Amino acid sequence: MPDQPHDPSTTASLSPLLRIKLLDPRAILPAYQTDGSAGMDLAACLPEGQSITLPPGERALIPCGYVLAIPHGYEGQVRPRSGLASKFGVTLPNTPGTIDSDYRGQAMVSLVNLGRETFTVTHAMRIAQLVIAPVTRARVAVVDSLEDTARGSGGFGSTGTH
Repeated sequence: MPDQPHDPSTTASLSPLLRIKLLDPRAILPAYQTDGSAGMDLAACLPEGQSITLPPGERALIPCGYVLAIPHGYEGQVRPRSGLASKFGVTLPNTPGTIDSDYRGQAMVSLVNLGRETFTVTHAMRIAQLVIAPVTRARVAVVDSLEDTARGSGGFGSTGTH
């Protein structure tokens, strides 16, 4: 069956509702940049006239200026922006970071500068992406044995590096 043009009105009622409480009127709301974007861009919300300087190797928590209410059964996956990572070496030290549905503190992005040059974060700069994804909670059971597999207990690199 050929691809059909996407009609947002057919899926809007199925999409989870992300509720946002602004902490700063200058905060930039998360936003999809294109119709095909999986993640919404997150922007820095810094005090008027201030910036955050990240020398090489340094980390900083960057505020977004709002609190999110992610629906129960979903998580917010905070991921790097590919342009910042590839052009400047600025990424997230824990990726993807998770925002749980019961978290009600300010949305923050932990950035690290893995590049060779100092990087400056300014107000309204798009610094990360937020993907809203369903969560499956596992049941845990202690057992006496597990079935064998072809891989067995082979760990890191055991399936080859090529």
